[in-house]
Amino acid sequence: MEKSLFQRFAPVIRSLSPAELVGAPSLYDKLTLAEQGDLRVCYVPFEYINPEARVVIVGITPGHTQMLNALKEARRQLDQGATNEVVLKAAKATGAFSGTMRPNLTGLLDAVGIHKWLGISSCTELFQSAAHLVQTTSVLRNPVFVKGENYNGTPNMTKNALLQKQLTTYFAEDVAALPKAVFVPLGDKVAEALHYLATQGLMDRSRILDGLPHPSGANAERIAYFMGRKPRHELSVKTNPEKLDEARTGLQKRVLALA
Repeated sequence: MEKSLFQRFAPVIRSLSPAELVGAPSLYDKLTLAEQGDLRVCYVPFEYINPEARVVIVGITPGHTQMLNALKEARRQLDQGATNEVVLKAAKATGAFSGTMRPNLTGLLDAVGIHKWLGISSCTELFQSAAHLVQTTSVLRNPVFVKGENYNGTPNMTKNALLQKQLTTYFAEDVAALPKAVFVPLGDKVAEALHYLATQGLMDRSRILDGLPHPSGANAERIAYFMGRKPRHELSVKTNPEKLDEARTGLQKRVLALA
């Protein structure tokens, strides 16, 4: 496991003040990896790779809250004298999906047959007894902030030089370390980034399972229809059933092909 960044920043994490551990501005200065104009990339100890993972759930980038939670856990582990691997594994675990997003995500994965491919009864087990089969990560592994706010996809990470480097350096490392896994992007911008990596020869396009509605609660109607919980005649005009039907059928075929 690559630990060079962690070894560089572990002394910094050990030295953080109580105010910095809850987000004082000096925290971001101490953990800055790169800057360009309004963009800032900060280090977070998310290098841990689960070598057994067969499904990788890919978000866009850690935000402020995820960053702070990971740093607090890393600091706690460091204070207890944990090994580097234990520290990184514990910090990474704070990034697992929780709240309403998790049941949405697992239901969507079940709807396209991921649970059958994995040989489990439901993808809810990925966050319980089958946790060894999943890796949660972000296509921009380290948090990106724009004018101090969480990055939301603008500027385009495949066209901005600083973000492109983050993508092709750190996330490409994760892809290379998980040669048997499939990657499930959450959102169109993450899917675009994965396909960009495929065009660069950095990942196999057949391992990208894109097309799921984003599991955010804001997508409740689209999720309900995708999973067969809401009939077409009850959909609002904001939901395109043909597009969702096509995505679901296509993903089901691709998952069957994995076997």
